[in-house]
Amino acid sequence: MSGRNSDPVDVSPLSAQSDAPAGDQRDEEPAVIVVSNRQPYRHEWDGDEVTVSRPTGGLSSGLDAALREVGGTWIAWGDGDADKVVVDDDCVTVPPDAPEDEQYTLNRVWLDEDEVDNYYYGFSNRVLWPLCHNALTTVRSNVQYWETYRDVNEHFADAIATRASADDVVWLQDYHLALAPQMLGSRLSEDVSVTQFWHIPWPSWDTFRACPHAEELLRGLLGNDLFCVHVPRYRKHFLECVDAALPEAVIDWSTGQVFHRDGTTTVEVFPLGVDLDRIDRHASTAEGREGLESFVADHDIDDDTELLLSVDRLDYSKGILTRLFALEHFLETNPEWRGELTFVQVGTESRSSIPAYSELQTDIGEAVARINERFATADWKPIVYTTDYVANETLYALFRSADICLVTPLRDGMNLVAQEFVAAQTDADPGVLVLSTMAGVHDLVGDAAVSVAPYDTTQFVSGIEEALSMSVDERRERFRELHGEIQHYEVSVWVNEVLDRITSLATSDREQNRV
Repeated sequence: MSGRNSDPVDVSPLSAQSDAPAGDQRDEEPAVIVVSNRQPYRHEWDGDEVTVSRPTGGLSSGLDAALREVGGTWIAWGDGDADKVVVDDDCVTVPPDAPEDEQYTLNRVWLDEDEVDNYYYGFSNRVLWPLCHNALTTVRSNVQYWETYRDVNEHFADAIATRASADDVVWLQDYHLALAPQMLGSRLSEDVSVTQFWHIPWPSWDTFRACPHAEELLRGLLGNDLFCVHVPRYRKHFLECVDAALPEAVIDWSTGQVFHRDGTTTVEVFPLGVDLDRIDRHASTAEGREGLESFVADHDIDDDTELLLSVDRLDYSKGILTRLFALEHFLETNPEWRGELTFVQVGTESRSSIPAYSELQTDIGEAVARINERFATADWKPIVYTTDYVANETLYALFRSADICLVTPLRDGMNLVAQEFVAAQTDADPGVLVLSTMAGVHDLVGDAAVSVAPYDTTQFVSGIEEALSMSVDERRERFRELHGEIQHYEVSVWVNEVLDRITSLATSDREQNRV
């Protein structure tokens, strides 16, 4: 789970840069242009001083490290309240104070309040997000959402066209920019390679056909030379959607190639992981241990109880309410565990302006209060629930100390929390991962976790019982298998594999054109 550090910065535009832009590629190699809704660095006012928030984990950290190594540009929405102070022609050199050969250009795209409401909170998160997470009853669509989503994708396409030149690689991230790839077709030369990673699930056609703009979105995504998803079933679903919605498209099911009116798109699978070494280091720092001690003391957690842990954004897709209901049923059917375990739910508030999210957050608070009132004793309560910020060092130390980690989303594209838990554990006395079959990561590591179907309360309770009773030898065996598996797709490996694949596709295309 990623966090941010804030440091004072020099507020002069493109401060301390040389005559050559930081985005110039090292050794004149083709540039990498990362494009995302969220930016890796945000400038904000702290009184009269400008501070910068830095990526400290997860996807942003991995992509930031890649650009620091190879150079290039990151294009993203500038949402910090001091972002405009530090730019020159919408650009700023990042990271601040880094050596010149470890910097790159952050190119900000500006959105007004209506655009944010309709493009981000509207179409992205009230149409696409629930559709892809099979939450059709929460879909809310209107004409303004769609028109603004299209307009903002045009803004991003214009910004990309300004930065990209021959042989560059444009790498778009996620569902906020589904139309941009096709828009780039008329803006870029054929020598520019375009790829996109879809970080959330891709649903079956039976679900996706409910989208009011399904065909336009699929055509937009087929503007990519390479379209990437986490696991094979998402690739299968995407190809089936193309087959159903675009009858003129021809699909090679064995290679994942789609031949369509705008060219050829290759659809492939690249599971995303975490930075194992960084998490292991943070989990064992003095700051982490001190933060853990403070967390335990502040929340009056008894060290002698078994520690069950979940860490989530407060999103309906994460299955927090079904998890609480399962815990309640566990305490009903296993009264001997009363006073012997503590469940810690760390939640991060998210998209609270959307009713489905604000209602969920209220429901979670009420469920926690009800369960605690029902089962608590004079010196113990079963659930510790907090939405307070938890520093990365403290969070990873909390992962390390947990006996069980409950990662039980109703639907999740991959889920990095499960991997962070494994990365923070040690072989000496590892905890147990209880994992939803509906998370993408379950497709990869499910045999080594305790699998649960989040809607099946009886099975969920059985999974908790199994985890609590598991022997040390079995826990070690499962941990070794989990840790060995997630090494194959840690974030640095993932970045390199995607970039290597789009580069190889571009090389193959150029060779075929010469023939």
